[in-house]
Amino acid sequence: MRFEVTREPLDVAAAAGEVRRDASGAVVVFLGTVRDHNLGRRVLHLEYDAYPEMACRVMRALAEEAKARWPLTDVVILHRVGRLEIGETSLLVAVSSPHRREAFEAGQWLVDRVKERVPVWKKEVFEGGEEWIEGELPAPEARPGP
Repeated sequence: MRFEVTREPLDVAAAAGEVRRDASGAVVVFLGTVRDHNLGRRVLHLEYDAYPEMACRVMRALAEEAKARWPLTDVVILHRVGRLEIGETSLLVAVSSPHRREAFEAGQWLVDRVKERVPVWKKEVFEGGEEWIEGELPAPEARPGP
């Protein structure tokens, strides 16, 4: 397992390769990318800040919890900090499991929990201003399984 907060671009192929195991029939990779709009505004770029040591501890705890819930063979969670331009990847979650269903479920659960619990903050810079943005999770009844 690997957890990292970094200013460097995230390497998707390397992360997928890190979680791939001979016992894994499925590797699922989620990429959170910077989009060019939000709340009806044109986004120019995002700026992320974090408490890296705590963020990595929380990521590890979430991965351990996911491994207790699903038969995962490995997990990688990476988050960028600093200024990110439109199209850049800010979050990468990669999981492997013997079967695809568990890999998809665990991956989605991890992404939701990372956005909910990991101490990473996002400032959106848009045409006409800037604002610290908090992530939103779907309503509990709209969330899938476990």
